[in-house]
Amino acid sequence: MNNSVTNTARLLGAGLRALLVLTLVTGVLYPLAVTGVAQALFRDKADGSEVRADGRVVGSALIGQSYDLPLKKGQKTPEPDLRWFQGRPHNGLGTNSVNTRYKLLLSGATNRSADSKELVDWVRAARKAVVEDNSVAGYAVRPSDVPADAVTSSGSGLDPDISPAYADLQVHRVARRNGLPLARVQELVESHTEGRTLGFMGEPRVNVLALNTALRALVAGD
Repeated sequence: MNNSVTNTARLLGAGLRALLVLTLVTGVLYPLAVTGVAQALFRDKADGSEVRADGRVVGSALIGQSYDLPLKKGQKTPEPDLRWFQGRPHNGLGTNSVNTRYKLLLSGATNRSADSKELVDWVRAARKAVVEDNSVAGYAVRPSDVPADAVTSSGSGLDPDISPAYADLQVHRVARRNGLPLARVQELVESHTEGRTLGFMGEPRVNVLALNTALRALVAGD
């Protein structure tokens, strides 16, 4: 009996010591080490890849956001603010019903199949809007000119990037709306176009928030 109690106490003691050591190593020392290395070597990424303008944070380079006009009285769906470059659609996202004090863009895909009538209607409506919004005097957008990312959402719905083709398609409209020379807006897009990661992964892309932040500075400078 005494041996049994002694062995049990010894095992419990060993287990407790192992728990305390592992908690210290994996719950305190390791997180502190990882955080320290991240802050020392990759501070921008560790802090959420924040984008700043005029000394304040305006968003994250990793999360897409909307560029819409304020809602008018009785209006439920906001209209895009056509002074800015627009990102990808975000159909299918959930509704923030938990904390309604904040207007949140929730992550989620459409979950519609390729032959879904609802998805087809969304794409057609989006293509029609892109054609109408970006056709200006002297520059007519044809439906065949509209790239896929202009009318479809990403898997998360929060893709911060658009294709160079979609950015180029918006150049004439953005230049006209902001009273800027077309060439300057084209240069802005080119300077914010990133190539494939490591030269072979992914596709060329343009970060919409970074582009609009630079556009805002350009407009303010003029």
